[in-house]
Parts: sequence; C-alpha cells; structure tokens
Amino acid sequence: MNYLWGGMILIGIIYGTVTGHLEEVSEAAIQSSKEAVSLCVVMAGVTALWVGMMRIAETSGLLAAMEQRMQPIINFLFPEIPGKHPARKSIAANLLANVLGLGWAATPAGLKAMEELADLEEERRRKKQRAVPTGAASNEMCDFLILNISSLQLIPVSIIAFRTEYGSVAPTAIVGPAILATAVSTGIAIFYIKIRKCI
Repeated sequence: MNYLWGGMILIGIIYGTVTGHLEEVSEAAIQSSKEAVSLCVVMAGVTALWVGMMRIAETSGLLAAMEQRMQPIINFLFPEIPGKHPARKSIAANLLANVLGLGWAATPAGLKAMEELADLEEERRRKKQRAVPTGAASNEMCDFLILNISSLQLIPVSIIAFRTEYGSVAPTAIVGPAILATAVSTGIAIFYIKIRKCI
C-alpha cells in the first residue's frame, strides 16, 4: 500500500509539473490534509461515543445477555465449535458490534475470536481429531471471516458520520439501503457457508 499511495502521489506531482498545474496540486494537497484531520476528529468522536456505549452495555450485563441470546445463531453457524468454548463469546460480541455498525468495536472481538479458533485447532491437533495443517485457516475461521466481511448492519454509523461531515441534508437516508444491502450480502454469505459444507 505504501508503494501504491507513494506512486500515485509521485505521478500527481510529475503530471502537475509537466502540465504547469503544480500550484493547483499543492493547494489540493493542503486542502486534502486539512479535510483528513477534520474527518479524523469527527470519526474519533463517533468512535469514542459508540465504544463507550458498548462498554456501558458490557458493564451493565446487557452485552452478556445479548451474547447469550445469540447462542442458537452461533450453534447454527458454527456447529463444530464446542458449547463452552470461549470463541463462541468473542464471535457473538463481534457479530453484535457489526450489526450495530460499530466496526471499530468489532475488531478487537474479531481478532480475539480468530486467536481462540486457532487455539481450538491446536487442541484438535493434540487430540488427533480432524484438524487443518499448522498455519492454515480452519473451516470455522473461514466461515467467521466470510460473515465478518458480509457484515449485516442495522445502523451504518461510519457512513452516517461521513455524510454528516460532508454536509448531507439527510445523512440517515442511507439506513434503509444499507440494511437491505447488508442483509442480502449476509444472507448470501450464510447460504455459501452452508452449501460449502454439503459439497
């Protein structure tokens, strides 16, 4: 990515110099830098608000109750993960955060779930159960990644924040289309996960 972005910047500077528009390139760079800082401040505020709300939900026990209610869904999606395995809790927390549009809050739970799924695979290897080779992703890891990417969202917080920052008259107008699009993508992801296991 560093080479890609560095190359694009270099091409822009060279093109601006050759065509005699170097001043416009400089102005655009300064304006873009200003916008980037402003957007980071806005997103930091939104992130702090929602991560704080997730923390309150966790402390009050609401998150644990929601995770418990999600166990039938986890059973359906990941039938081979043992009932009391810690990966189930991390997967539930990640899926909940994604559904609420809190991608930033979902990331730590997602990474934790991947670590715990890797531990599960290591445990299977020790017990001589069905397991993938060391260094390869297990079926559960792949399924979790597919679900994470498809990511059903009821409240697309980041998109609403971007639209607000750039002066949209109706920043929440995206909610309906976002729910529809992510519901379709998640439905296809679940269908693929289930059909893949039958092949």
